[in-house]
Amino acid sequence: MNNASTPPLTVRGALGGFLGFVAMSAVAGILATVSVTPALALSGLAATNAVAMFENLPGYLALDQLSQKSNIYAKQSDGTPVLLASFYDQNRVEVSWDAISAFVKDAAVAGEDPRFYEHGGIDLQGTVRATLRTATGSATQGGSSITQQYVKNVLVQKCEVLTDEKAQSSCYTAATETTVDRKLKEMRFAIGLEKKYSKQDILRQYLNITGFGGTVYGIEAAANYYFNTTALNLTLPQAASLVAIVNNPVKFQLDEPASSTNGAANGYAANKSRRDYILGEMLTLHKVSQADHDAAVAAPIEPDITEPSTGCKTAGANAYFCDYVTRQLLHDPAFGKVEDRRLLNFRRGGYNVYTTLDLDLQNAAVATLTANVPKTFPGWDVGGVVTSVQVGTGRVLAMAQNKDYSQDPAVQATGANYTGINYNTDYQDGGSRGFQPGSTYKVFTLAQWLADGHALSERVNSRRTSHWGAFPDSCRGPQTYPGYDPKNDSGGENGSRYSALESTIESINTGFIGMAKKLDLCAIRKRAEAFDVHRADGGALLQSAATVIGTNEIAPLTMAVAFAGIANNGTTCTPVAIDSITGPGGADIPISKSDCTQSVSPPVAAGMTYAMHRVMTEGTASQSYRDTFPRVPMIGKTGTTDGNQDTWMSGASSKVATVVGVVSVTGGANQRGVYFDSGQAATARHRMWPDVMSVANAKYGGDAFAKASDKTVYGVPVPVPDLRGKLISEAQGALDSAGFTLTDGGATASELPAGTVVRSAPAGGTRSNPGSSVTVYTSDGSQKALPDVVGLREGTARARLSAYSVVTVDEVVTDPKQVGTVTVMTPGAGTLAQKGDSVSLSVGTLG
Repeated sequence: MNNASTPPLTVRGALGGFLGFVAMSAVAGILATVSVTPALALSGLAATNAVAMFENLPGYLALDQLSQKSNIYAKQSDGTPVLLASFYDQNRVEVSWDAISAFVKDAAVAGEDPRFYEHGGIDLQGTVRATLRTATGSATQGGSSITQQYVKNVLVQKCEVLTDEKAQSSCYTAATETTVDRKLKEMRFAIGLEKKYSKQDILRQYLNITGFGGTVYGIEAAANYYFNTTALNLTLPQAASLVAIVNNPVKFQLDEPASSTNGAANGYAANKSRRDYILGEMLTLHKVSQADHDAAVAAPIEPDITEPSTGCKTAGANAYFCDYVTRQLLHDPAFGKVEDRRLLNFRRGGYNVYTTLDLDLQNAAVATLTANVPKTFPGWDVGGVVTSVQVGTGRVLAMAQNKDYSQDPAVQATGANYTGINYNTDYQDGGSRGFQPGSTYKVFTLAQWLADGHALSERVNSRRTSHWGAFPDSCRGPQTYPGYDPKNDSGGENGSRYSALESTIESINTGFIGMAKKLDLCAIRKRAEAFDVHRADGGALLQSAATVIGTNEIAPLTMAVAFAGIANNGTTCTPVAIDSITGPGGADIPISKSDCTQSVSPPVAAGMTYAMHRVMTEGTASQSYRDTFPRVPMIGKTGTTDGNQDTWMSGASSKVATVVGVVSVTGGANQRGVYFDSGQAATARHRMWPDVMSVANAKYGGDAFAKASDKTVYGVPVPVPDLRGKLISEAQGALDSAGFTLTDGGATASELPAGTVVRSAPAGGTRSNPGSSVTVYTSDGSQKALPDVVGLREGTARARLSAYSVVTVDEVVTDPKQVGTVTVMTPGAGTLAQKGDSVSLSVGTLG
């Protein structure tokens, strides 16, 4: 090192110092450290001090895992992995010794360290040569052995994983600076490595760690990138050409043949010169024959640049699912305690992630979206979504939408068909802030209805009104919503008293509002949360009369999970997108599992599936049911938001739950007035859901759902109130209170005042199921009790019976007093009769 007090060393001085130190080393018996003497000589240290200093340097280098790319896979039906995307900071695939061509190994030794198999970690001749050139001010020349180069790469690799820029810069300087101290440490580490590892291990790791230009690291990635082949299948000229890059990646790179950097010649010509030099060294070392050498030198350099896939954008139609997987990795502590480090660790860790994606269902989802929902539509930012979840496991089987994936703002600006937002997931998982699920949310009110002991047949006040009164709310106290006036989707659905079953089958809004009046708004919210339902924006679920019919913004995946919970006998399993992860050595990495909890009891779930199956067979989802083949037992619920801006079809078999929707991303459009090429926008859901579920049913099948009990469907029989003598309005109130519905049987002849109840069927005092109909018959006031006319003169009797048809017959009597008087009347006195009825009188006469 030059300074004012120490004149520059001459070649003679340097060599003299070197030779003197060699002699001293031999005498002292420290031949193990002889290779470091050139640097020590230049340092001006006494030999004894130099040896002591060297021996005190750390001799062990921890060999951390190399940074290499991680992969995300789906699996085909036969279990064959299909690559979705790769992620890396350094494009590297670590390979074994047997997976590297002998041409590569021989070229590396010939070009970088011809005496590699002879020295103990440091090439004495090369080090002397490089040291003398440095000492005399000549251009620096690499004298490092392959082992030393490996040490340097490992030290640099340690710097790469630092996230603090200042610490990383300091680390990099310490690992690469041209100083005696750094060189001594490097030598010491190299000697330590040679003692611990075989030459084969060191050369293999050197070829796996070294850089080949840009983000390409390791011989396997280099072979993939530059020649579209593997490290094992590289030809002789290809191997030499790649090893040439190691010497100076900028000067000898192969992906910019006509460029120059910092004034240095670049491109194929420079690479060929270095390649041919390496081929010559291989010939000298007898690693190739003359003929092979000549053929390789004559071979043109013809790279086949193959850009590696990186990031979810390469996953095509599966990109949004891929994006969801990466977000799950961010939340998984298996990749680090700090979230900011997790994705970085994943990108450098060489992991293989095997996902839950079912390519059969996914392909069906992508195909039906393509056929039924355009990527863009004039005047409307339209979104289309499909999400499928396996019942009982929470495994996400399909996730698709109608847009092209990109996280690049510049790409997104080129068209409305691009977005980085996953419409299927929560905001924290790269999704939107959610969409209103409409009437598909009603299933949670149904769940609470049954959990509270109400029956499906039970009826409630369902008449449209803006005066609903107070709703029970155990969290906040009774709540009123003045002016709240929900209407039903169909004008014909304005009956006054629908049962819970009828309201579910036909999705009657006012029926569910009436049900909520008999429940607890807070309990309905908590019941939804029990199915893992939450707002997509991370906020707490809102609870009000309006939320009962679906005004919370929720992610489609969340609803698919909930419907899978209903189909799973009421047990909901949180979603998972990863089946397994292996590390770079093939060992399994622990991953987060699905968490399954009981959302409702099995009897309640059975009641829900009973009602929701009838939605499919005879209700609003019958179109989806009709077009699904093969047809297994299925449940479902449709949903439409205000103004028909979002339309949903959500349902499940006992194996797979699927949610499809056409949504307004921004703005809105009345889907009943919009027509795609495939048909009306509002009915696209019923074209898409069968396409996906037909594949699911064929692949997974489906079992019958548990049978609902009579108690759940019909309730526990209760007494019918005695209605006789009540006005019809009074009878209505009494039946409402008892849980029955009134059917007017019309007027009937009776002695009771007109309009009062004469009788009912079932009769008062008997028992019947809540919600069942009681037919009520009212009096027309036409019947009266016949007066007693026996003993009256015939004329008087006829006068009293003038409203009736009187017939007389003679009866022979012996008492003269009975002549002309009524002796018998039929029917008898007190019998009820109405005007015009026949009355027979027996009148006495003498024989």
